[in-house]
Amino acid sequence: MTEKEKMQKQMLYNANYDKELLLERNKAKDLCWQYNQLLPSDEEGHQKILHKLIGKMGQNVCITPPFWCDYGYNIEVGENFYSNHNLVILDGGKVTFGDNVFVAPDCGFHTAGHPIDFERRNEGLEYAYPITVGNNVWIGAGVQVMPGVKIGDNVVIGGGSVVVKDIPSNSVAVGNPCKVIRTITEEDKKTDWNR
Repeated sequence: MTEKEKMQKQMLYNANYDKELLLERNKAKDLCWQYNQLLPSDEEGHQKILHKLIGKMGQNVCITPPFWCDYGYNIEVGENFYSNHNLVILDGGKVTFGDNVFVAPDCGFHTAGHPIDFERRNEGLEYAYPITVGNNVWIGAGVQVMPGVKIGDNVVIGGGSVVVKDIPSNSVAVGNPCKVIRTITEEDKKTDWNR
């Protein structure tokens, strides 16, 4: 079994010396570099590169540079996706975003992790667990989403949160570790802030 096959099966794998994975990462990072060098006004150029890089992409997708990912082909983005500056997606595992997802600056979605024991970690072994973000989700500034997390529909994740466990639909969640602090209700339609 190849290291890529292990990665896709959520097994421990070694990405450090595998020629296939190194080539794929270099290809994606070259595309990210090109993307990040374009003038902000070159919307057509940005879209061309995103279509080469992202595995599946809906309509009306805007990723404000700089943007970095590991492979690109493991990223699926729905309709009406917007991310602000400094989005990082470590997509050894699948990262799926639903429709109408807004991501604030300096956010990361990290499918990759390493064993707790130093022996296997020092060998360079890692795992990649998928991340899923539902529809109508707002991710606040500086949020970090960790391997294997599922975020439901209609969720707001407060700025600076570190999401290590699943977040159910219709929730406001915040903190490190991120926890649900309340349910979204009809009352939220009467205010312009989330207090």
